[in-house]
Amino acid sequence: MESLQKETILVEKVCEIYHKISKLDSLKPSKDVDSLFIELVRICIPPSSINIATLPANVQEVRSKLIRLCGEAEGHLEAHFSTILGSFPNPLHHLNEFPYYSNYLKLSRLEFDILTEHYSASRQAPKRLAFVGSGPMPLTSIVLATYHLKDTIFHNYDIDSMANSMASHLVSSDPDLSRRMVFHTANIMDVTDELKEYDVIFLAALVGMDIDEKVKVIDHLAKYMAPGALLMLRSAHGARVFLYPVVDAQLLQGFDVLSVFHPTDDVVNSVVISRKIAEPVSIDHGDTHHHHHEWRIESTMPLSCKYCESQAFNNPFGLMKMVDE
Repeated sequence: MESLQKETILVEKVCEIYHKISKLDSLKPSKDVDSLFIELVRICIPPSSINIATLPANVQEVRSKLIRLCGEAEGHLEAHFSTILGSFPNPLHHLNEFPYYSNYLKLSRLEFDILTEHYSASRQAPKRLAFVGSGPMPLTSIVLATYHLKDTIFHNYDIDSMANSMASHLVSSDPDLSRRMVFHTANIMDVTDELKEYDVIFLAALVGMDIDEKVKVIDHLAKYMAPGALLMLRSAHGARVFLYPVVDAQLLQGFDVLSVFHPTDDVVNSVVISRKIAEPVSIDHGDTHHHHHEWRIESTMPLSCKYCESQAFNNPFGLMKMVDE
C-alpha cells in the first residue's frame, strides 16, 4: 500500500512538471528550463518498482511527450555549449567549460569497461566504431577516442547537418582526433552495407524515441551489422523511464544480449551490450513474451568495471544530459 502511494505521488509530480515544461516558450538553456529539468531528474532518480506498462493511457501519453521534450532540451543544451567551445582556437582544450564534462569521463569509462569485457578480437581494440545520434557535441566519441580507444576510427552519424558541422569544428584543430573522427549526415535507416564495416556500434538513447521507432532502428541494425559485431545501447529502468526510452530484451532479435547494467545511483541510463548473431534471423515482434526468460542477466555487471570503485555522480541535471548525445 505504501509503495502504491509513493508511485501515485511520483506520477503526479512528473505530470505536474511535464505540464510546466510543455508551457515554456523555449527549451533552450535558461533558469526556468534548468530548474524544471533538475527537479524532474531528482524525482525520477531514486530506485522505484514502478511498472510503466500498468499506468493509465493518459500517463503513457505524458511519458511519451516528456521524453521528446527531454530530447529537444538536450539538443539545445549541446548546441549552446558546442557554440561556446567552438569559439576557442582549440576547443578540445576547454571541454571542462561544459558543466557536465566530468560526468562524461566517468560514463565513458563505465562503457569502455563493459565493452572491453565482451570484445574479443585477439584482445585488440575495435578498429572502427560507429556512434549513431552523435549530435553537435559528441563527447562520448571524443572521450573514448582520447583516453580509451586511441587507435580506433570513429564514425559519427547524425541526421542534422548543422549538428555535424558544429561537432566537426570541435575536433578540427586536433591533429589526432581530426584524423580519426568522421562525421556522416544521414538517417541511419538509409545506411546499409556500410554498417558491416564496424566492430562496435553505439546507439544513442534518443534515436528512436518510442517503441515503434526503436524497433525499426534495431531491426535495421540487425539486418546490416556484421555477425559478431557489438551493439551498445542505452535504456532506462524504474522511474527513469519518464526520461528515456526502454530497450527490452525482446526488441533485440538478431542479437545475443551479453550484459545489462541498471544503475542504482545518480546515473540515469542503463547500459545494454549485445552481439549480432551469426545465423540469419527471421525478425518477429508479434510475441512480446517470448524472450522474457533471457532477461535474467539484467543485473549482471563485469567485475572488472572500474566504475564500481568510483563515487556516485553529484549533479542530477548533468547526469540526465551526460548519458545521451
